[in-house]
Amino acid sequence: MAGMTKAQVVASLAEKWELPKKSVAGILEDLTAMAVKQTKTVGQFTLPGIGKAVKASRKARMGRNPQTGAAIKIPARTVVRFRVAKAFKEAILPAKKK
Repeated sequence: MAGMTKAQVVASLAEKWELPKKSVAGILEDLTAMAVKQTKTVGQFTLPGIGKAVKASRKARMGRNPQTGAAIKIPARTVVRFRVAKAFKEAILPAKKK
């Protein structure tokens, strides 16, 4: 089963809120741009109830070429991680009872 496309998300929200698709698409574009800008400058962006995009640094490390088995140095770099909100996770995967 495939996820929803951007067009499907826009159509669904437009129908639910009785707004033009163009307006909903603009809001979605602005939200995306805001998330990118905040994550770049501040280092994180929280979407309440869903999760948080966090900019993190990865240390340099030694790795292995899977084809030849030769050791290679993997350089340090910055990555973006997404941490799912507890409420979102529990809505999809209910907590186990003890």
